[in-house]
Amino acid sequence: MSTTQPGLPTQHGPSTQQGVPPVRMAEPGAGGRFGDFGGRYLPESLVPACLELEAAFRRAWNDEAFKGRYHALLSDYAGRPTPVTACDRLSEELGVRVLLKREDLTHTGSHKINNVIGQALLTVDMGKGRMVAETGAGQHGVATATAAALFGLECVVYMGELDTERQELNVFRMELLGAEVRPVTSGSRTLKDAVNEALRDWVATVGNTHYCLGSVMGPHPYPWLVREFQRIVGEEAREQCRALLAGKDPDLVVACVGGGSNAAGTFAGFVETGAQLVGVEAAGGAAMARGIPGVLHGMRSYLLQDEWGQILEAESISAGLDYPGIGPEHAYLGSSGRARYTTAEDAEVLDALQLLARTEGIIPALEPAHALAWLARACRSGEVPAGSTVMVTLSGRGDKDAEQVMGVLKGNRS
Repeated sequence: MSTTQPGLPTQHGPSTQQGVPPVRMAEPGAGGRFGDFGGRYLPESLVPACLELEAAFRRAWNDEAFKGRYHALLSDYAGRPTPVTACDRLSEELGVRVLLKREDLTHTGSHKINNVIGQALLTVDMGKGRMVAETGAGQHGVATATAAALFGLECVVYMGELDTERQELNVFRMELLGAEVRPVTSGSRTLKDAVNEALRDWVATVGNTHYCLGSVMGPHPYPWLVREFQRIVGEEAREQCRALLAGKDPDLVVACVGGGSNAAGTFAGFVETGAQLVGVEAAGGAAMARGIPGVLHGMRSYLLQDEWGQILEAESISAGLDYPGIGPEHAYLGSSGRARYTTAEDAEVLDALQLLARTEGIIPALEPAHALAWLARACRSGEVPAGSTVMVTLSGRGDKDAEQVMGVLKGNRS
């Protein structure tokens, strides 16, 4: 499941003409391509499942009744719309106007619920009774377990053994919700390996199982499907920002990026505006900064790999960003110049988490603290001009990371 160049697996379906991109953040080109990225690189046994899912999603996304059920659940169950919060004290500290899109206030505590509710509805529509999922930080796993409980579906979540140790609270939450959490002991024992195991499960049980993939990665139609379910983040934020800014858009829109679902949903709302789009990766998992094109988990994108095409391990204080690649649409946005991708180091992420907590009374998850860390650094260096307006997507709350952060900070002080 993790083969990269050389020796590419078969590409199923036609690709777009090289150099002819799709409309930005609309439907991908033929074969699920975003320019040179994306596609469907799969063993033959999984091609029918992806084709079935693509057909089901196309039907659903063009069905007003399906969309009505989806949006009703987002409103009545997940707690949408989430607000945009003006951060006055943080703004004074950094010399720019900071707005936060508060995905931490959704049910389950992150943006993940937006995607999972949509995929759970598709699972039911396809007549399947079981969902499998991968998770890193545990937020996608918790959201999947939550939706499975709501719809009466069997749920298995694969999680790297290392991540089960640093996210013990989320493991308990998933189990409390009725899901089976299966620790993955192979490879780096993190998110990449959890994806591998979820794919293996799907191959063996595809007749009754839907793979509820958590980010804008993997084979077509997942990058497109997940972005569309997360698009509501950016569309809400654009209208909310314009209400706060007398009809104007922010100067910058910033989000953290692992696979990149919260950033893709956010950017979709602003891609046709004049706002600068900035994605912030973990410095130890910076596929856009240090990766080269290759194939992993059914997609062609930028990946961390050695000269022989073997995948290198990503390293991050954040389990949710501990992935050696990036979603293919992000690879396209970066290579085309519409979005910029940068990095944040673990130490500055911890500083940014504490800064937001102390100035605004909001404790972010480690993932969006990367976006805040880059913003703090860029403001202090003058890279972001004083007086700019910056919207940051706060993709999740920090409860899940409290024990880990406490251990690191206490260790630093001793």
